[in-house]
Amino acid sequence: MTRTGHDSLKTRKQLLVGDTIYEYFSLKVAADKLGDISKFPFTLKVLLENLLRHEDGSSVTLEDLQALVNWQKTRCSEREIAYRPARVLMQDFTGVPAVVDLSAMREAMGALGGDPEQINPLTPVDLVIDHSVMVDEFGNSNAFQTNVEREFERNAERYAFLKWGQQGFRNFRVVPPGTGICHQVNLEYLGQTVWEEDGVVFPDTLVGTDSHTTMINGLSILGWGVGGIEAEAAMLGQPVSMMIPEVIGFKLTGSLPEGSTATDLVLTITKMLRTKGVVGKFVEFYGDGLDNLPLADRATIGNMSPEFGSTCAFFPIDNETLRYLSFTGRDPARIELVEAYAKAQGLWREAGSEPVFTDTLELSLDTVVPSIAGPKRPQDKIPLSLAASAFDLEVFEPRKQPVIGQSYQLSDGDVVIAAITSCTNTSNPSVMIGAGLLARKALKKGLKVKSWVKTSLAPGSKVVTDYLQNAGLQGDLDALGFNLVGYGCTTCIGNSGPLPEPIAQAVTAADLNVCGVLSGNRNFEGRINPHVKSNYLASPPLVVAYALAGSMRVDLYQDPLGVDLDGNEVYLKDIWPTAMEIEEVVAKSLTPEMFQRRYSNVFEGTTEWRDIESASGRLYQWDKHSTYVKQPPFFASMSPHVRDVPDIQNARCLALFGDSVTTDHISPAGSIRNDSPAGSYLISKGVAPDAFNSYGSRRGNHEVMMRGTFANIRIRNEMLPQVEGGYTSHIPSGRQMSIYDAAMAYQQQETPLVIFAGKEYGTGSSRDWAAKGTRLLGVRAVIAESFERIHRSNLVGMGVLPLQFQQGQSRLSLNLCGKETFHVRGVSKIQPRTTVKLHIQRLDGSNEEVSLVCRIDTEEELAYYHHGGILHYVLREQASKN
Repeated sequence: MTRTGHDSLKTRKQLLVGDTIYEYFSLKVAADKLGDISKFPFTLKVLLENLLRHEDGSSVTLEDLQALVNWQKTRCSEREIAYRPARVLMQDFTGVPAVVDLSAMREAMGALGGDPEQINPLTPVDLVIDHSVMVDEFGNSNAFQTNVEREFERNAERYAFLKWGQQGFRNFRVVPPGTGICHQVNLEYLGQTVWEEDGVVFPDTLVGTDSHTTMINGLSILGWGVGGIEAEAAMLGQPVSMMIPEVIGFKLTGSLPEGSTATDLVLTITKMLRTKGVVGKFVEFYGDGLDNLPLADRATIGNMSPEFGSTCAFFPIDNETLRYLSFTGRDPARIELVEAYAKAQGLWREAGSEPVFTDTLELSLDTVVPSIAGPKRPQDKIPLSLAASAFDLEVFEPRKQPVIGQSYQLSDGDVVIAAITSCTNTSNPSVMIGAGLLARKALKKGLKVKSWVKTSLAPGSKVVTDYLQNAGLQGDLDALGFNLVGYGCTTCIGNSGPLPEPIAQAVTAADLNVCGVLSGNRNFEGRINPHVKSNYLASPPLVVAYALAGSMRVDLYQDPLGVDLDGNEVYLKDIWPTAMEIEEVVAKSLTPEMFQRRYSNVFEGTTEWRDIESASGRLYQWDKHSTYVKQPPFFASMSPHVRDVPDIQNARCLALFGDSVTTDHISPAGSIRNDSPAGSYLISKGVAPDAFNSYGSRRGNHEVMMRGTFANIRIRNEMLPQVEGGYTSHIPSGRQMSIYDAAMAYQQQETPLVIFAGKEYGTGSSRDWAAKGTRLLGVRAVIAESFERIHRSNLVGMGVLPLQFQQGQSRLSLNLCGKETFHVRGVSKIQPRTTVKLHIQRLDGSNEEVSLVCRIDTEEELAYYHHGGILHYVLREQASKN
């Protein structure tokens, strides 16, 4: 039954579409009573409708509604609101631990005297298994089947667990592996733009457990990534607590010039918005340039919202929205409803529409030039014309190393991974067709990919394969080694698989700075492959071009890619497809029937999936021998009552970090090293190193994940300035040890821990284990100059206190070395955004006290913190209903 509130303003009206009468909560009626909203940003109109529909006098009040409308006076607000998304989207890396937590909560509910069946999703949940395929095999026609077989071998336990969850929980659907990337499945099938439940229509909204949930913003659906912990609360009926956001308007004019792609555009926008500073803010696109921007391009931009730091990157409903819904085979009745509802609600973008915003930026699409981004951050855009010279700045004197068994040498700057991968670009037919046409032209010229390049093609959906085959371009890509390796997130999340052993040995022997080029959205240190130091984001056609060039030190504007069959030099301009060529092939190759056919049985899965045996019943039977799924300790000995939160006394610093520590650094994805704490644990359980799988695949096992916390090979702890990797100095012994081992030693001594960091702590993917692992290591507080939005929320959700230095203060200004003793006072009396005192006892006996800002931002978050975490809060609330 659709949950609606009191509707004190009497906004519930009827809407006739075709022969059907729907009910909706009218923004126009609300405006008559609350104030004019004709110039309101579309994103805030969606939030206002959400509050209208759920106004109940307690979680949503008339004062909340008025405060949202009054936003227009200052275009910012400190008001906290309770937002209830229509649905939740998950992928398997984040979804498995969520289902683990829900299973553990059922048992805890029984221990508290409640009914375990109360722990059940109240909000619809779709989990898409897309993060587990790895590029083990590549460059041949057997790659796809081999990788699928290995995926099911490695993940049988996880998949059986998810199949149990599908039958064990109501309102929970699983899209089986091999279907596509969750964001592309969301864009092509799950997303509806306008939602309908029990005859009530409202904007389609969601939260997702993956940062790139914002890709759906391109389809005019308001959604963003949250931590797995926050998503679990939303699943259980809790609202998302948030401040009314600032909204940055981004005006687009003109159209993309010949030779520039959607990828070049999004890298340009990422640079502009990261420079502007939009963390925690909404971004909304407007301007007549939208008329020249296909929906796939809009989705590409929306996808990169986490990279420029905003909460969302929204495009309003217009004719292009309807065209895409029709093109992807959506129900015509739903498309008619979308148009009628959007126009009735004032959610339709009219020509010349310019809402009021907190601030604005503007970009003429005509000025976008071919670009890449790297070598370590997605916002570090480099014009393609300067790419070779930019890499030369990374290496002082290029080195070379012979490759065993080969006639060539490997050099600094050589491209060893070229991957067409990730949700960002493999949803976009223009760049995928562009890559295929470039491959075709290269083959006709007699060009080949360099022998040292690991090539792969991992589309975001099976429809990509359909249109590449229909265009005859898959064979051209295959001929260059870009064979299909799987449907899902691969290289972009660290599932690039191993480099060929001779290549890896050469890289290690000379400590070469070799490169990866990928059509993804993330290139943080240590993420893509442990042997690849420099990684660059690029469009799919440029991925193919760099595979042909074989080195980042090749200037694609000035240097030849090779020679043709007659010995003539071939340049990139000779094989680059024109926009008209691409458009003609796209028009001929894609049909709505492709989408309808691929999604007609989307929940059935392959034979391998259907053959997996899984348990049944309302409580999961934990296997104590499993190294993939273990009962977590979060609810052990949980009392039915809230306990006082004490001050933090005699704490030690576990680690002292600089700026831009990402969730990849805190909770790494990718491979598990044999000599790491997690590797040692798995070996002790009888798991052979070649069966380690990845950290992401083992997120259902807290023993692995807490050992992987802060274990990234590229992280730098300033307590050990000469050491790279997850190590620290144990105080007072002074012994160097892994961060995990030090944390366990401190726990034996009952010593609380704190973390210090610089700016943008926790940037990157919305990994709940970055917060869960921090909590399990015994960290009571993280003290930083600034936090990324999702990770700060996750820390609170796990009962870890985020504290922020006052303006002008930092670990550097306080001259901290990490060997001090710390006391945090005033914890038991904290309120949102108030201050606490940090008392520092130095080695020389001197003392200093400074004020820190408590980054618990809302009353709801304060309640979560006092309960020891958001899941404990929900559990106690559900148990109290008995």
